[in-house]
Amino acid sequence: MLIRAFTQQDLAALTELTIDTFRPFYEDSFRPLVGEAVFAVQHGSWRDDYRKQVAELHAPEQHTYVAIAEVEDSIAGYVAWSVDPARKKGEVTILAVSAPYRRHHVGTALCEHTFKQMRALGAEVVEIGTGGDQFHAPARALYEALGCTPHPLTVYFRQL
Repeated sequence: MLIRAFTQQDLAALTELTIDTFRPFYEDSFRPLVGEAVFAVQHGSWRDDYRKQVAELHAPEQHTYVAIAEVEDSIAGYVAWSVDPARKKGEVTILAVSAPYRRHHVGTALCEHTFKQMRALGAEVVEIGTGGDQFHAPARALYEALGCTPHPLTVYFRQL
């Protein structure tokens, strides 16, 4: 596995990977849980939101970065992260691994690479978040295996 920096030529592939990775959460988990009205307001344009967000993830001049994992010239996954040098804090924004490469340590390798890069830029603490639902259970297991400490957070939605 090769871990490398983002190039502009990666944008379309990363956008599609992000949409493919999180489609089951939005369409099969979140939408049925909260109903159509809440879904429409909260995440009704989630695909377009990701198209915009992914395009803005890599901006080293703003201390935001993307690292890509390649296996045999295929993008296996990526991680987007940032560092706030003044606070000595890093944050993982998105971690997405392509379905065929899940459970093959791609996420672990990306996180370990990112943590090393954060330390090199002066970070002493990293924040990495995920959902508490079943879809996000593998992410929680990964982060805990990496030594991260979970902090419970509950978010409620209600149609008015």
